[in-house]
Amino acid sequence: MAYKTFISYKYSEAKELRDRIVGALKDDARYYQGETSESPDMSDRTTEYIKEKLKDMIYSTSVTIVVISPNIRKSNWIDWEIEYSLKQIKRGDKTSGTNGVLGIVMKYNGGYEWLRTSITNQDGHTSTQTNNSYLYNIIINNRLNQEPKEYFCEMCKTVDSLQGSYLSLVDEEAFLKNPNRYIENAYDKSKKLNHYKINKSR
Repeated sequence: MAYKTFISYKYSEAKELRDRIVGALKDDARYYQGETSESPDMSDRTTEYIKEKLKDMIYSTSVTIVVISPNIRKSNWIDWEIEYSLKQIKRGDKTSGTNGVLGIVMKYNGGYEWLRTSITNQDGHTSTQTNNSYLYNIIINNRLNQEPKEYFCEMCKTVDSLQGSYLSLVDEEAFLKNPNRYIENAYDKSKKLNHYKINKSR
């Protein structure tokens, strides 16, 4: 099933990946609510004007895809877009739901080690460590926040990469091969908010 989606990304370094994500959605791209290559340039507009336009794009969506790129924290908008996606916003007699939110990690310098490294635990299981210095607090605080935690391995306290966090991180290559799997996962979690400790503030 297709869901209305919004893509949050840093234009100067992730525009090409944004276009590939939209392309990977194929027929479901018609449900995409965010910017495209044909969107008008708003760089000369006021902050309030841009916020109102972004609110209009995000309000009716169900899933927000966040492109995790090396300079994401230099964006003026991404943490605000995540916050708006997570909050329930009332307009007239309608209230938006909390979006499912998914992070797609950009491949950089040939891999993903700039953000995530794999380690082998004492029991032989492999887990991933994330360098949080690249991430906004609103991303960090919505990871590993399943309640109660369901450990994949009780001994090494590892959790499932998709179910263990409300905001899961997925490498761009994995997402582009099967976008529906990850979008469905994000949407499903948005219908099980009581299973996660959601942080809706920056």
